[in-house]
Amino acid sequence: MPNAQIAEKYGSFFHLARQHQVIFYYVGYFSQNIVAAMADAVRLQLEVAGVAGPTRRKLFSSFIEMAQNIIHYSADALTPAHQDDGELRHGAVCIRRDEDGRFSLLCANPVEQRLGDELRGKLSALSSMTVDEIKKAFRQSLREETPEGSKGAGMGFLTVARDACEPLEFDFDPAQTVDGKPVFYLKATI
Repeated sequence: MPNAQIAEKYGSFFHLARQHQVIFYYVGYFSQNIVAAMADAVRLQLEVAGVAGPTRRKLFSSFIEMAQNIIHYSADALTPAHQDDGELRHGAVCIRRDEDGRFSLLCANPVEQRLGDELRGKLSALSSMTVDEIKKAFRQSLREETPEGSKGAGMGFLTVARDACEPLEFDFDPAQTVDGKPVFYLKATI
């Protein structure tokens, strides 16, 4: 027997997502395998939507970087914090088409306060850089050693900033906490 309350209760999310032109949305636990599956879905969805090749590449690489940051740095984990392989961490990622035809990539995940302070410093500096300065920093980062404590080459935010057409937007919301840890929000416009 159909349950009209289900459609009434959850149907608004479906219509809201369509109204806001959400191309992809995921909230839950991220792992390398889950990101690989999401990447396949995102790649195909962008292709089917007729997104131009250069924009598709920028969206895809920025999506991967944002998902990797969740895997490496989310404070909400099912695996121990020191575990560097097979990590399983909670967050959210969204891709939507804006009214002006550009795309917004958004991600959110809780972070340790210490990491949040580091991210704020890096992202503040990055948001004040010109495109040429970002490209120069990216090339320099390719030549350097992996930073102490980094689980990548330290190039994730540089990649996203390089591909974005506007400065990255970010915030830390202490009112939205997970076990007392602020939620980190990042937005890139491509």
